[in-house]
Amino acid sequence: MNDRIRVAEVRVVGPAGEQMGIMPTAQALSQAQDLDFDLVEVAPQADPPVVKIMDYGKFKYEQDVRARESRKKQQQVSVKEMKFRPKISKHDYDTKKHHIERFLHQGSKVKVTIMFRGREMAHTDLGGKLLKGLAADLEEASTVEVMPKLDGRNMVMVLAPLKKEKRAVIAGAEPQTEGES
Repeated sequence: MNDRIRVAEVRVVGPAGEQMGIMPTAQALSQAQDLDFDLVEVAPQADPPVVKIMDYGKFKYEQDVRARESRKKQQQVSVKEMKFRPKISKHDYDTKKHHIERFLHQGSKVKVTIMFRGREMAHTDLGGKLLKGLAADLEEASTVEVMPKLDGRNMVMVLAPLKKEKRAVIAGAEPQTEGES
């Protein structure tokens, strides 16, 4: 920007976006100051570098606004974790299943872990059955993103939430379009 531009010649773009041609940096800087604007380097890798005559404060503000808008549109996907044991009771299973459903409806992925201790490692098939049963119980709200696999003393499965349209179709209702109520 302004005096920090260290090249001899630059390609100048005017305040309205018109091409002003290639000129010495000092001449471009004096034209920018005459118009009460800044000289901002927009393409330093070009040959010669491209500079634009503009209000730098306004340019910076617009960049910040665009960055903020793009962050709003990004969807943050969080991964929640729910831990089970192979000998879980029916009530505990139902409670944890309810928590997983809530996480999925909030749009989070859920990592379901079954922890094996001691001799339970000889019965990893029980953990596989438990995870497959959980996936079947939650098929209206989720899809299995990572199939159950043994990872050391834990068996892990990842569930991803269904899109809202798919959830509505599975539930038997037609998905609503905008404007319908």
